Formats: sequence, C-alpha cells, structure tokens
Amino acid sequence: MATKPYFYQKDRLELRDAVRKLCSQFSLDYWEEHDRTGTFPDEFAQAFADAGFKGIIIPEEYGGGGGKIGDLLAVMEEVTASGGGNNASSSIQIPLLCVPSLLAFGTEEQKREFLPKIASGELFVTFGVTEPDAGTDTTQITTTATPTDGGWLINGTKVWNSGALVGNKVMLLVRTSKTEPDGRKGDGLTLFLTDLQVPTIAIKKIPKIGRNAVASAELFISDHFVRPEEVVGEVGKGFYHLLHSLNGERLILSAVALGMGRWAVENATRYANERVVFGRPIGKNQAVQHPLARGHLNLLAASEVLKRAAEEYELNGPGAIGGLANAAKYLATEAAFAASDDAMQVFGGYSFAREYHIGRHWIESRLQRIAPINNQMILNYIAERELGLPRSY
Repeated sequence: MATKPYFYQKDRLELRDAVRKLCSQFSLDYWEEHDRTGTFPDEFAQAFADAGFKGIIIPEEYGGGGGKIGDLLAVMEEVTASGGGNNASSSIQIPLLCVPSLLAFGTEEQKREFLPKIASGELFVTFGVTEPDAGTDTTQITTTATPTDGGWLINGTKVWNSGALVGNKVMLLVRTSKTEPDGRKGDGLTLFLTDLQVPTIAIKKIPKIGRNAVASAELFISDHFVRPEEVVGEVGKGFYHLLHSLNGERLILSAVALGMGRWAVENATRYANERVVFGRPIGKNQAVQHPLARGHLNLLAASEVLKRAAEEYELNGPGAIGGLANAAKYLATEAAFAASDDAMQVFGGYSFAREYHIGRHWIESRLQRIAPINNQMILNYIAERELGLPRSY
C-alpha cells in the first residue's frame, strides 16, 4: 500500500498526482542503469522541464509557473518517493538553487535572460562555492577575482561542483577584496554568473560511490575573464546574497530526504508482507514492525518542521528562516537515512543485490547527512543561534 505524502497539503494533491504520473514513466531500472553507467538522465530532466515543473518557483513574468516554495517541496518529495533518489532530484534541483539569489539580487536584464531558460531546461546552472581547503568555512575561500581592463580575472579551484559536466553556466563565489579588520567575515566575496564550458575552466570528474548519474567535479579556473554585467548583486556582498539560495536549498533537500525515506519505508513494508520465513511473513515480527513504524514517525515529525519552515519562507523570505531551515534539513536527513538503513535490515542479504535498489538509496541517503552541509555543523549552528551557547568553531 502506497504511503501518503509527508509534506502534506491538500491543495497540492493534483500537483503531486501530475508529478507522480510523470515519474512513473521512468522505472527503477532506468535509474539503476544511469547510476551504474554514470550517464546523466537527460530524458527525465527534459520531460520534467517540458511539463513545467522545473520553473515552478520562477515568476510567470520570467517564463515560470509562479508557484511558491511549498509547491516545489511537494514536487521534490514526489520525485524521490518515486524511486529516482538523488540522481533524479539533483538533475532538477541544481539549476534551481541559484533562482532565489537571482530573483532577489539580479538585474532585470539577468532575470529576463536566464530565468526563462532555466524554466525551459535550456540552461543548466551549477553552484561554484566549495573549495578544497575551505570546506564548510566558506568565508575562507581563496579563489580570487583580480581587477583588469573591463572586468576581473578569476583564478582558483572549486570542488564538488555537481552537474559541471552538463552545465552551461556556473554561479561562482569568489573573493574580490580582503575583509576589513572591522568588517564582517563574509565581506569581500562576490557572486558571478558566468560561462562554464570554456577553455579557462578545466573540469575534472570526481569518481564517487553513489549518485553517479549526476557527476561531481573539480573546477580549475585560470585567468577566466568576467564582465561587470556578470556580477549578481553587489560587489563584495555575494556571501550574504548566497544565503537566500542556501536556506532554500536546505528546504529542498529536506523534501528530497522525506521522499527517499518514504520510498524506503514503503518498499520495506511491502517486502515484509511478502517475505515468508519460518512459515510466516516477516512483517508479523515486532523486530521488523518497530523500526518501520519508528521510521514513519520520524519522517512525519520532520515533515511538520519542514512545513513550518516553508510557511515562514513564504511569509518572511529565505533570509529569515536560518534556524528552521537547518532544523528541517537535520531532522529529515537523519530520519531518511535511518529509514533506509532499517530497510536494508528488512531485506537482509537481498539488500546488497542491485536489483532491489535498496543499497542505492542507502548510499544516497547517507550522502544527505554530509552535503551540502554536514549535520554536525547544523548542531553547532543550533547550539549557538538557538540556545545561546558559545561559538565552538
């Protein structure tokens, strides 16, 4: 029996049904094949764009659907609940991550040029933020933009750039000036939306243990020229502009995790009803029932926090939900991994057989506890910002 959505709102049932119908055209074997061969799911990504789902949070005046963040979260939960996992969600969400920052701080020309192309699937924008030696400490990035005639020259290295092999543009966060002694740590960083597939940016694929249909890569940037019109927002304030997208990213990832956890609970429950050992379905055993029931409850609880975060986002904007966005990400990803791990236990030895798809979900749900921010850093944030404890890092 199919489970109900966790991020549940009655006025989005038709939207969910439409997404479910589209996703049903792409089987578990489709996702297994693309993960095994490391090939991007072009057919799925384009079908998703053609159906209008990729532009759901882009205003109608820029070629989108004019929906709210809650609409996108409902869509993303259904995508992963269909069994596509992170390969499916990443092929959709990566270009959308830049949208909140672009809407809030981009010029009218930038919005009219890029947003319709993102909505149609013509433009795939990646995020170039993380660096090998900075990691989570974003304010310490060393990729620099040096002034030159007519613009800047960017030099440096970015890592874990998801989608770089198929991307057209990259939103780069780089240092344009040093932080003043009396300034904030995030000062002096600037966002650029620039071309990706160019001779001045070398792309090296990173071999991974999972989510292989959407490659991750290192970017080696050498004297890459950017013009003033490629700046998003104010020079030197890019770190703060980026936060608009990062809080939204946490909500999207929370919905993705809910869908993956939902898939794990649903499929483990089905298997527990079907699998007969010692003359009875294994689902009769409390040792099987209790983890599945606990997984359902944990996902349900996380969904309530996500719902509250989405409401605050829609009411007050992405800059006002730091605590809730981090809370939703932590609770949903922890619940999803626990559900996937329990599903592995229910399937027993068969969980290691790729034909059951459990292991693929287990690996991908483990990733969500690490990226785009690891859950220990979220606990640090909550301890400091919500509880008033001394900063620990």
